[in-house]
Amino acid sequence: MAASPWPELSYPSWAPTCATLHRWLQIAGKVRLALSPHINHFWQATFYVNARGLTSSAIPLPGGQGDFEIVFDFLAGQVRIATSFGTETALALRPCTVQEFEREFLAALAALGIAVKIWPMPVEIPNPVRFDQDVEHASCDLDAIRRWWRILIQTQRVFAEFRTGFIGKCSPVHLFWGSMDLAVTRFSGRRAPERPGADAVTREAYSHEVSSAGFWPGNGDFPEPAFYAYAAPEPNGFKQAAISPPPAFYSTQFNEYLLKYDDVRLAPDPDAALRAFVDSTYAAAANLGKWNRKELER
Repeated sequence: MAASPWPELSYPSWAPTCATLHRWLQIAGKVRLALSPHINHFWQATFYVNARGLTSSAIPLPGGQGDFEIVFDFLAGQVRIATSFGTETALALRPCTVQEFEREFLAALAALGIAVKIWPMPVEIPNPVRFDQDVEHASCDLDAIRRWWRILIQTQRVFAEFRTGFIGKCSPVHLFWGSMDLAVTRFSGRRAPERPGADAVTREAYSHEVSSAGFWPGNGDFPEPAFYAYAAPEPNGFKQAAISPPPAFYSTQFNEYLLKYDDVRLAPDPDAALRAFVDSTYAAAANLGKWNRKELER
């Protein structure tokens, strides 16, 4: 068992591993995206937290003869691919380049009879390099990965409890491999204004009014893990809303509220601190955006 359910994890301490794992997740995620039927807001492409790591859930096999599943098993230090025919294979999570991982991962799929072609470019990453040419990112600190995953477990639990109070349209608690964030999103039920010039993914993601919250490990621009919350479109007065707990702040850099992970981890009651953040940011978005809360909430 972990020493703490909310473990310490500074971004600089595992930045090379985080960058490598991010790209590995994108390779597997692109397979899920290529073979899964489309769901609104690209929810068919996400991963889910489970008791051993992250799972793709069931993905249809090409030809419609069954399913397969991809599991990043962080306890065993493996990526497992299993089919509904009882066949399976595994790759060790170890220091290796993104180039090696992609080659071995696609070969493992092919050995199970799963033919798939993916776009070889990472997304939502500065200065992207094709997976099959990336020999820079090759770090794998399993202890750090496990601590990150345990943060996801705790976050998923609090987000799942938060989700129960809403009876309108709400996303699952899921991990988007594009930005490597665990998120849950509530919808007002109304269409959002068009976003001129937005790409197809952004247009669909924000086709309707949303209030979203999530956890993000950090990056070079903000080198700290943090919880975030935003409203889209952002209603007037949202930036100035009274948000809890007190360490939370509105970031003009990202146009969203941020609550640093350490401010939750070190709080007397981390669950209560995180729940206050997601409750208060949602209330600000819903009240200022004039959502029909009586019809949307229990």
